Amino acid sequence: MPSRLRWMRLRPQELALIAITAVWGATFLLVHWAMEHSGPWFFVGLRFIVAGLISILIFHRSLRGMTWADIGAGASIGLMIYAGYGLQTMGLQTIESSTSAFLTALYVPMVPFAQWLFFRRRPPVLAFVGAGLAFAGLVLIAGPGTLSLSLGLGETVTLISTLPIVGEIILISVFANRIDLGRITVVQLLTAGLLGFATMPVVGEGVPQFSWVWVAAAIGLGAASCVIQLTMNWAQRSVSPTRATIIYAGEPVWAALIGRLAGERLPAAALLGGLLVVLGILASELRIVRRQRRPDPIE
Repeated sequence: MPSRLRWMRLRPQELALIAITAVWGATFLLVHWAMEHSGPWFFVGLRFIVAGLISILIFHRSLRGMTWADIGAGASIGLMIYAGYGLQTMGLQTIESSTSAFLTALYVPMVPFAQWLFFRRRPPVLAFVGAGLAFAGLVLIAGPGTLSLSLGLGETVTLISTLPIVGEIILISVFANRIDLGRITVVQLLTAGLLGFATMPVVGEGVPQFSWVWVAAAIGLGAASCVIQLTMNWAQRSVSPTRATIIYAGEPVWAALIGRLAGERLPAAALLGGLLVVLGILASELRIVRRQRRPDPIE
């Protein structure tokens, strides 16, 4: 039977994910600056405690009906946030941001397979095409030098951070329509923050010397984290993990644009990579619709 491609317009949920991905991309530069004045686990703890307190102010009324289901779902997502952001922040102490972006981007092609594994539902073919295009674009953005890595501690922990990032996206989709949006946002943010602080004595990290750099960065990123997690929880009620991941793949593109405004040059290969990421996002928005053959009229 013949088939045709039908364009799917971006819905408000998808536009919201694109917006928070732009904010997400800007955080790379801020975290890099903050790591010059703070340890990774203290900064992660403070960042998400601030985000949790902001979310409490927003959702304080709904907290009265907190259930164990809300706590369990929020804590599990918070654990993934803590591990993903913590290890990524730890890696940024010793590796360049472009290398970190490339390594972190490995979660892009992993999510469709994780969705297939856990949901027993094979993603559409074009979702895999979109993931492949996005990943190829991210390689170009990072630069050819990132393909010949010597895996030190920074590269290793950043690679490991991709696993909880995948877990976060999958868990948000699992719980999105089962629990209260405000309660799960509060619990997951506070969980990530408390675990960040709890990790400090384990790894021997002390409280850093006071600096307005990490104070301002933690408050700003805390507010951004609250908005990002709230939007993800809301949008992924109707956006599949695979499609959401393709949108999130634009994070390094936004990071490169922010870097350009900060004085970094964007090479031609990176521009081509950005184009491939956009094409990957567009490919994920296409659907193959089969047209059923009408029965011949009876003469």
